[in-house]
Amino acid sequence: MFILSLFTDPIYFIQVICIVILSIVLHELGHGWTALKQGDRTPLRLGHMTFNPVVHMGIPSLIFLCITGYAWGCMPVDPSRFRDRQWGQILVSAAGPFTNLAIAIVMLMLMHVMAAVAPIVNTEFFYRGAQLNFVLFMFNLLPCPPLDGFTIASEFFPALQPFRRNPNIGLLCLILLYQIPGLGSGLWQTAEMLTAALATS
Repeated sequence: MFILSLFTDPIYFIQVICIVILSIVLHELGHGWTALKQGDRTPLRLGHMTFNPVVHMGIPSLIFLCITGYAWGCMPVDPSRFRDRQWGQILVSAAGPFTNLAIAIVMLMLMHVMAAVAPIVNTEFFYRGAQLNFVLFMFNLLPCPPLDGFTIASEFFPALQPFRRNPNIGLLCLILLYQIPGLGSGLWQTAEMLTAALATS
């Protein structure tokens, strides 16, 4: 279990905790910032335009992160306030995963800069951050409720929209998603290939 790495490899444990929190907070802020640009001030009104991880993730998610290495977050938005109801929802949903893609690219850029100006500095944090954010980018775009990819798909196929409004269906789908053989390892292997290729380019 992930929490055991606190005792066997504390640097790895701290790095993962920091990367996951940073990635989720920025992911949610990506949703919130785009919602504001679409005319919805709900994220601001409810105090979610902050870097405080407790606001975005909550105590249960942070505890779960420390135990398992997995976590979640949320950003309240009101699609009825978007200037363009359909495209506003698509843009707001896509903003989270593409924020993770941007984080991955920035992490790789920082790794190259650090390797050039301070070659004795360990760049493992940036490499790991890029890899994790590539995973988050791909995972969140999967067309499975309650992920962003499903929200985007349901805007193109309205018959799917009732499924995204039912939290029980979302939980069931996530459980089933984790049962798909090779899905998790496939995402991590793809992320590793991308990170390794860009890290050496």
